[in-house]
Amino acid sequence: MTPAFEKLQKHLKQLPGLGYRSSERIALHLLVEKPAQLPALVAALEEAARAVRRCTRCGNLAEEELCGLCADERRDQTVVCVVEHVPDLVAIERSGAFRGSYHVLHGKLSPIQGVGPEQLNFGALIDRIETGGVGELILALSNDVEGEATCHYLTEYITKGRDVKITRIGFGLPSGGGVLYADSVTLRSALEGRRSFQ
Repeated sequence: MTPAFEKLQKHLKQLPGLGYRSSERIALHLLVEKPAQLPALVAALEEAARAVRRCTRCGNLAEEELCGLCADERRDQTVVCVVEHVPDLVAIERSGAFRGSYHVLHGKLSPIQGVGPEQLNFGALIDRIETGGVGELILALSNDVEGEATCHYLTEYITKGRDVKITRIGFGLPSGGGVLYADSVTLRSALEGRRSFQ
């Protein structure tokens, strides 16, 4: 293959979820099978790079100062669901189960990987809480060591002494999943998160 093709494949391979074969297929598709789509793709990437930024309130993707969710007056801005990344927000929003607002941290605390409070979107969350408009934080973070550490930090340092209710999403068995195939962390979370059946 040519150096230009290999360079394109190398950049595609750096995208999440793409390995060597996937990036090779996409590069061949764009260059050989559908070369007419390439200019539109390049233009869309350039436009997105220019226009898309972080919402100043929640950290979601936006083209204005506020994203569409923060600007929507029909949503309950007093209930804030805290997530790690924008795809987490998208997944919850797709479920249709939540009509409040969001706050995207853009990661979770991980001292081993050099991610401390300064690298996460805590400042904007503190501002939201201090203005008095937040009544409840729903922590929708991963059920792992870093997620637990981030939840602890939020509880101990961000909301301590402030009149904010803290809740955590439930974890447990997936719909249609059985006890036999669940790992120990999932089973423990399911047992701890149990509720009355009446």
